[in-house]
This record gives sequence, structure tokens and C-alpha cells, in this order.
Amino acid sequence: MINRYTLLPLAIVPATYISATEAADTTDITIQPPNIVLFLVDDMGWQDTSVPFWSEKTPLNERYNTPNMERLASMGVRFTQAYASSVSSPTRCSLMTGANAARHCVTNWTFKYNTKTDHPDNDIEIPDWNVNGIQPVSGIEKSFHATSFVQILKNNGYHTIHCGKAHFGATQTPAENPEALGFDVNIAGFAGGGPASFLGTERFGHDANGKAYSRFSIPGLQEYWDKDIFLTEALTQEAIKAMQTAKSLSTPFFLYMSHYAVHVPITADKRFIEKYRQMGLSETEAAYASMVEGMDKSLGDIMNFLNEQDELNNTIIIFMSDNGGLSAVGRTPPLHVHNAPLRSGKGSAYEGGIREPMIIYWNGVTTPGGIEDNYVIIEDFFPTILEMAGVKEYETVQTIDGKSIVPILKGKETDSANRPLVWNMPNNWIPGDNRSHGIGSTAAIRLGDYKLIYWYKTGSKELYNLSKDIGERNNLAKEKPEIVEKLSKELGSYLRSVGAQRPTFKNSKQPCPWPDEI
Repeated sequence: MINRYTLLPLAIVPATYISATEAADTTDITIQPPNIVLFLVDDMGWQDTSVPFWSEKTPLNERYNTPNMERLASMGVRFTQAYASSVSSPTRCSLMTGANAARHCVTNWTFKYNTKTDHPDNDIEIPDWNVNGIQPVSGIEKSFHATSFVQILKNNGYHTIHCGKAHFGATQTPAENPEALGFDVNIAGFAGGGPASFLGTERFGHDANGKAYSRFSIPGLQEYWDKDIFLTEALTQEAIKAMQTAKSLSTPFFLYMSHYAVHVPITADKRFIEKYRQMGLSETEAAYASMVEGMDKSLGDIMNFLNEQDELNNTIIIFMSDNGGLSAVGRTPPLHVHNAPLRSGKGSAYEGGIREPMIIYWNGVTTPGGIEDNYVIIEDFFPTILEMAGVKEYETVQTIDGKSIVPILKGKETDSANRPLVWNMPNNWIPGDNRSHGIGSTAAIRLGDYKLIYWYKTGSKELYNLSKDIGERNNLAKEKPEIVEKLSKELGSYLRSVGAQRPTFKNSKQPCPWPDEI
């Protein structure tokens, strides 16, 4: 077992680096390892963009204006079936560790030390999940000890930059500071999962005396206090400064551009909102669309900087969101429709909660304007990024569930369709009965075209053929019992094998059955 405090360099990047194009004769080729930018948006839905991630454009694609996403998509490849968890912390912990949420057991959003963020249920007791998040050292209760891929990149010669939202570890733990997970630089990242304010005029959550007035007040960024600037823009300017510094170091860099947008509080970005008001949108929806466009400008600014510095061709850009778009609360009614044609949104086991917009640009590897229908999941980023960086040998204290998607990017045949994807969320994200919207204590599995959702509380199961029913309206559980049985066995076996957690019935004190036990 190793941890970041005793970890020696695992495999320093050699002077001769073979690029992903893998030329047949590489004897005299010396290539700088690629810079890597992971651009992660908070709470951005699959439809919150003018880039279609389906077979056709939708009304929501017509609503939003994201020209820089369009530009990136024209340079790289769009993934039409990219998945994450349905809320933030589980996704981010899977990203950093390569472990599925069922294994790392950070299954809801984290914040305060040793404190659950679940809403109570009258009938079931939520298990004691890892509320303290992922940690670089062992011995911290209710946490998952792991080696982050960022630490491995750092050990292999990368300058590593964190900019924006962290949300990996609870307060009073090492991982509340991203530097504990291997980042050389931390800009505005802390334990919180959202900002108190997006406005520089409100000091991003600090009063006139400089005191934080909210638990979600953004740390640092004092340079932008009292200025008429949106948080998304301030973070972008800081990211560009950090890349400039990295360039002077003559080392490859990894930038984790992790925006707080488009998380609540939904706030008008006045640079962009007027066009959406003129479209007749409600003030909330116009403000939301303006936040999306501000995020897109950030992407364009980063791409422009890389181009101006002659670094774009040697920089891999990965665009992704951490969960489905918010639709259950805080949006203009009707609710649960803001990711249509997908059903529901953030917090849901339905596609609206877990299917994400994803684009990868890798010069010389990805096909410009390409579309990729193989499904992938967030833990795949761990081995993928390390392979992109040319890091072939590394050790981790945790088991890696993710699979590198580099073969997919290179156009090689894979067995992706025969690979099961699993979700486990034995939690209550919001109060009330939201069963009809897929929000509650669930486990789910996708294998090929079929997806099974299991409800811990009732033991009921839903089966959908996503290739024919992307909106998950036609429950096939009664029509196809043999598929339900097969997927239930696969799901139950996996959950037990990784030490997944499940709720307990309050009356009997017995655990809810696994999906293959009912």
C-alpha cells in the first residue's frame, strides 16, 4: 500500500515520448507529452447546448448558444452516450479514483465532516455512506482511500492545476484542499459544492469586511472582489494565468477547469441574458441560458489562448458535465422536462440524471466532427488520461473500475456494448416522494441497449430499451422477465463484489434485498 505522503516517482516521463499516433518508425522522434485540459461543467444537462448529442436537433438545442462547443465538436469527437453519476460528489470521486461509486461509496454530495446530506425516509434508513469523500491517506473514517490520477500525473512530470469546484472531500479532511490529491495549484477549490454568489460585486459570498457570510463562499479571488465580473469569467482569467506560468516551466500541464456554473444560484450573466429575454424565456430560464453561454465563452477563451501560444495542437481537450441538468427544483415549471427528450434530471436514475454532453479533441487521433456511439462512464477518465499522457506503469491503492477509451478514440474495435455500467445511489437526494421522476434510493445497470432500474424500498424494477425508448416511457419489465432476471443477477453480483451499500428497513432492521434476491 502507498499514499501520497510516501509516494516516490512511479515512472518519470522519458525524454523520448511516443505520441498516440504511434508511427511505425519512431527511432528519431521526440515529442513533448501533450498538455491536457479537462473542462468539467457543473450540473450541465445533455441538452444545455446548441451541439446535438442525439440523432437530431431538439428545441432545447435551438434555445442555447454555445458556438465554442460547436467549434470543439468540429475539431474532435462527440460522445452520444457518455455517463456520470446523478449528483456531483460521486462523479468527481469516480473521476479522481477510477472507481465506480458502488465501490468508493461516496454516493451523495459531501460537505461537512461526518455529516450526511440525505433527506430522511419514513420507511428506510440510509446507510452510512462515505460522507467524508475520497482521501489520499488511510485512517480517515467514512472515506475512501485512493491514489488520484492527478498525483500520478504530477509524479510523472506534469504541472497540475485545479481551477474552480473541487467537492472531493469534506471539511476538516485533507481532500477539502485539492492540493492533497496532487494538484500543484489550487484556485478557488474547497469542500463546498456551489458558490454563495456568482458576482464579483458580492465578493462571491463575502461581506464588506471580507468575512464569508455563507458556508458556500468561494475562497480566494480577492483580486476580483467589488468588480463587475461573473465568477465564470474570473476563473477563466485565473486559469489562463496558471497556463502561462506552466508554459514558462517548460513542462506539460494538466488543467482541471472545473466550473461552478451552471449550478444554483441561477444568476443572470448580464453579458448574455438579453437575447434570451427577447426569446420570451422566463427570467429564470433566461438567466440559466446566460450562464450556459458564459461557460461556453470560457471554453472559447481557453482554446484561443492555447492557439495563440501554439499549444492547441499539442493539447488534448476533454469536455464533460458532472451530472444531469437541474430540473426537479429551482427551474421554471413544468419541472422534470429540462433535459427532454431524456426523462427527469439531476438526482435521477433516469437518463436525464446521468447522460452527459462529452467531447474530446486530440490532434492526430480524433476524427474532426466525429460522432461516437459507444457508451462510456466517468471512471473511464482515470486510465484514459494516464494513457493519453504516456504513463504506462503506475500503482494505486484502490481497484480501478474504469476502462481506457483510447482504443475507441483510435477507431479500434471494442466490446463496449457487452460491458455493464452500474450506478448505486442508496440515498435520498431531495425530500418527498419523487419515484415517478427516478429520484430515490436506487441501483441501476446498463448492458447493451437495456437498462434496469431497481428500487431498494419497494423491490420494484423497471426495464427500458434505450435504443428504441430514449425517454424511458415504456417499462418492459413484465414483457421481458428473462432480461430482468439476467440484469438483476449481474447487478446484484457486482454490488456485493465491490462492497456496495444498501438501505435498511426501519421496522424490521433488515437490509433491503439486493436486486437478485427479489
